[in-house]
Amino acid sequence: MAELLLSVIICPDGLTIAAGPCQTEPGLLSLIMTNQSANTGPETKQQSFERVLSREPFKGLKAIFDILSPDRQALFEGVNGTNSYEELLAKLGYRLTLTHQIHVKDAFTRVGSAGSIKAVVPYYDIPTQSSLPTLVNTDSTITTTPKSASFFNAMLATLKTQLSLQH
Repeated sequence: MAELLLSVIICPDGLTIAAGPCQTEPGLLSLIMTNQSANTGPETKQQSFERVLSREPFKGLKAIFDILSPDRQALFEGVNGTNSYEELLAKLGYRLTLTHQIHVKDAFTRVGSAGSIKAVVPYYDIPTQSSLPTLVNTDSTITTTPKSASFFNAMLATLKTQLSLQH
């Protein structure tokens, strides 16, 4: 008899493509669960990086990183081999451009074939009550405000500090 699972498929842009029950072969679920729990060896630096980056304080930085670099090893090496947010962006092949203000609603209208924007990251930091949007452009530039660049530079420094405490 097949086992029923709840399945959700989410695209990188956050849209749900499909959700609902799916069937698996008998014993497949227990095999998956066994394999996940069997990996209890020492955590690698890359695994530690991913775990720390997934913490709540770094959600905004992670959202930007997920768009900029699907190569997690290059991202890991970039974070460890640079001293600032701007240096990290350059190492990943992007140039930082600053603008006084970003109109997020307008930016969304220029995403994809409608304009020159690849992605809009409309990050809002609750503790500081700050809107810190970032635009990833098709010409390999990152457009953001000075306040946002400063915020993510400080967040990167905090991430690096937490990573150094892990090993």
